[in-house]
Amino acid sequence: MTLVDLTPRPPADERLAVLPVAIIGAGPIGLAAAANLAERGIDFVVYEAGDQVADSMRSWGHTRMFSPWRHLVDPASRRLLEAEGWELPSPDRAPTGDEVVRQYIAPLAQVPAIAAHVRTGVAVIAVARHGMDRTRTRARAAAPFVLRLRAASGEVTETTARAVIDASGTYSSPNPLSSNGLDLLGMAEIADRVTPALPDVRGRDRDVFAGRRVTVVGAGHSAANTLLGLAALAREAAGTTVTWLIRNTQAVRVSSSPDDALVGRADLGGRVEAAVARGEITVIDGFEILSARRTDAAVELIGQRRGAATTHLTDVVVNATGFRPDLAMLREIRLDLDDIVEAPRRLAPLIDPNEHSCGTVAPHGFRELSHPEPGFFIVGMKSYGRAPTFLLTTGYEQVRSVTAWLAGDAAAATQVELVLPATGVCSTDQGDGCCA
Repeated sequence: MTLVDLTPRPPADERLAVLPVAIIGAGPIGLAAAANLAERGIDFVVYEAGDQVADSMRSWGHTRMFSPWRHLVDPASRRLLEAEGWELPSPDRAPTGDEVVRQYIAPLAQVPAIAAHVRTGVAVIAVARHGMDRTRTRARAAAPFVLRLRAASGEVTETTARAVIDASGTYSSPNPLSSNGLDLLGMAEIADRVTPALPDVRGRDRDVFAGRRVTVVGAGHSAANTLLGLAALAREAAGTTVTWLIRNTQAVRVSSSPDDALVGRADLGGRVEAAVARGEITVIDGFEILSARRTDAAVELIGQRRGAATTHLTDVVVNATGFRPDLAMLREIRLDLDDIVEAPRRLAPLIDPNEHSCGTVAPHGFRELSHPEPGFFIVGMKSYGRAPTFLLTTGYEQVRSVTAWLAGDAAAATQVELVLPATGVCSTDQGDGCCA
């Protein structure tokens, strides 16, 4: 393993000093990084692939967060907003994703110190070092980063940066439906019958599900939220049936602990169990999906259950199997990732879902997030790789430490603090982010 010098100091090369920091993603963590850089007077540019800031969050905005407002607002962002007359909404109330976007993220993106630096509709499709691939070492740290950008029009351009903060998240790269982690055989045949996690089953997407056989694949909080919405839809729309298909032998993997400080999450498991007991949700456990095909009137999921070949017929499939980081754009960047969860190697033991819940993650910052590529950091949900234990407040402390390092503030960069709500146990089998 390549050793990295983690002595807190910013890049000193004059070529880098005049360049901005590039932030990939204009979600809550990306904009928190922007707010911290703005406070320190460091130039930056935020690149957001979507047409609007927090594009991924808007996709599941109908879903209520587990955390209350007091855990959802980044301190530096709050200071910038309050200087513009903004007030924190009810601190103890858990808002929906749409409310977070409307009342916090969108106003933050309009703060003058940030607004002029945000580029929406611009996807970062690759990151490298200027004039060198990942094999070249000599003078590497002194070379600017190069970001290849694709605009909504399809035009591809390149730009340079002194450092890169990848806060692009994982929502756009879900885990496959197949139990072995590979792309599902036959997926092309059924793609138009498969929806992403957390669809708005009683609102925007109601017509997709009403009156149909719906199968939710996955055993985490995203699955649980969707199952409850579908159970309610089934009471409203005749012919709607709900099946919960999981590969585990136990149906409920979500927290129902009375010790969970996030009340909405603690209640979720019990509500799903009650819906199953009432017959509103049919559970098929121990089902390992191997392939799929389209029939005249249905989607057929093919697999095995308890060692025997089996199939399941449905009309619509909800892929709630969780998410994984998209690392394709980082092919020419030197990364040091854990072999199992694909998180930065120093961070992985601190977030291992077999050992930690969302609320027992140790404070961590630039040291744990560093890679052999000086000046490059993965933060936010993407930094957790495949571990489903992320809290926004954790990401806010990550970017505070990283931006302090970029500013040369060694004391602030190394002094990391994190106060998290007590939680129930998170499981690797959940497959999705459990603590938003």
